[in-house]
Amino acid sequence: MRAIFFLFSLSLFINNSCLPFVKKAEIRPNFIVFIADDVSWDDLSVYGNEFVKTPNIERLSAEGLVFKNMYLTTSSCSPSRNSIITGRYPHNTGAPELHSQPPIEMKTVAEALNKGGYYTALSGKFHMGNYARRGFDLINEDRKLNGPGGEQQWVKTLENRPKDQPFFMWYASIDAHRSWGENNFSGTHDPDGLTPPEYLVNDDPTKLDLVNYYDEIRRFDHSIGEVIAILKKQKVYENTFIIVMADNGRPFPHSKTRLNDQGVKTPFILTYKKDKISGETKSLISAIDIAPTILEYAQLEIGDNYQGKSFKKVLDNPDNPFRNYVFAEHNWHDYEAHERMVRSKDFMYIENNRNQFAQRGPLDAINSDSYASLLSRLEAGEISEIQKEIFLSPRPKREFYDMEKDVFQRENLIGEKSHKEEIKALELILEKWKLETGDSQPDEITRDWYEKRPGPDKAPNSLKTEYHGLRGEFAGASKNAIKINNKGPF
Repeated sequence: MRAIFFLFSLSLFINNSCLPFVKKAEIRPNFIVFIADDVSWDDLSVYGNEFVKTPNIERLSAEGLVFKNMYLTTSSCSPSRNSIITGRYPHNTGAPELHSQPPIEMKTVAEALNKGGYYTALSGKFHMGNYARRGFDLINEDRKLNGPGGEQQWVKTLENRPKDQPFFMWYASIDAHRSWGENNFSGTHDPDGLTPPEYLVNDDPTKLDLVNYYDEIRRFDHSIGEVIAILKKQKVYENTFIIVMADNGRPFPHSKTRLNDQGVKTPFILTYKKDKISGETKSLISAIDIAPTILEYAQLEIGDNYQGKSFKKVLDNPDNPFRNYVFAEHNWHDYEAHERMVRSKDFMYIENNRNQFAQRGPLDAINSDSYASLLSRLEAGEISEIQKEIFLSPRPKREFYDMEKDVFQRENLIGEKSHKEEIKALELILEKWKLETGDSQPDEITRDWYEKRPGPDKAPNSLKTEYHGLRGEFAGASKNAIKINNKGPF
């Protein structure tokens, strides 16, 4: 009788406890984040670029949702990636500068998923910090094995995953980061058919620079297509929550490290066939909202450590408003910097706290042929006002743009009396955000690691300064910003 009672109790336990859990785990979505390196929002055909060839991303977008106003928190590689994977602003991760690492106790969405029963793998570029390794069952970061674009092991990683677990894949491309090198897709884009954007010079070196960049984007797109084919072969495509995005803007002057749309507005396509999510949304969303959204779909708790919030309501209805404001920051990236940005639905406000220095871009951008052409035109006195903007010193302390009328933020309206109230309102919102997130402006911040010298036609722009390798005080450090979890009323 005792044996029969034991078996009966065990049967009830299995039926009432284990099976529902297994069933729940089985229906949870898989996740793949495809993250490009240095690609601006308007460098994909989905966003109206008629020159670049990204057919696989186009097919994904046709079956998913295209985001028109997804904003990164910075236009700098490692701070941006750390911000995305932690759901926190850069100064709240403790690593707001390029090549810096958050403290080992910092938590990531990968770690939360892993503890929640997900198989987690990173393949491609890592560039985050040792704390993030804790969240992954597998990390493929060997550049020789990953290939020149960083995507070579994506398919293998997917094929070799455990088949009895839901999965989270962080597929981090090196495309389209400089410098340009070996690429099976070289020649995909013809420079003769290209007209460079107005902030660059329309000459042969710039055209070639741009088509090499677009050829690397094509390789990124091709690699995505290979992964999608395996998902369909494994019959898990419809239950896989797929994101395509970038970590910061294109590696050209006027883009990377800037807080304008060329720097911090990212392409963002989300496909999840099972929920029939489709169309486009203009809702303002921040990159810190990605991690909480993934956790909600994974049916896991969204901890207080995430400053972002789930945008599932936008996926349910793309017309739903979400944020009133998004924020971004620019700290040291090769050169001394401290800039802050807030954007509302209609306007953008930027604060330049090192405006005595020109904003020429990061080291890789000003080592480019595109920069050399701009410099040559400047010296010849043949440069346009838009092209010359990167050489201005001092720069405006404050910038204000009408986002509906000025898509690329060319006309600074900070002195317009007609916008006095809107400017003041955004100033106050930015100050409130800085206060509530523990942001700071240290007196002794990290200085230039490299000399600001001419581009490649004049001298290599890699001469180190006396400050090379030395760090100043990080933004937020004096206010212990890594301990602040405030989500704010934004």
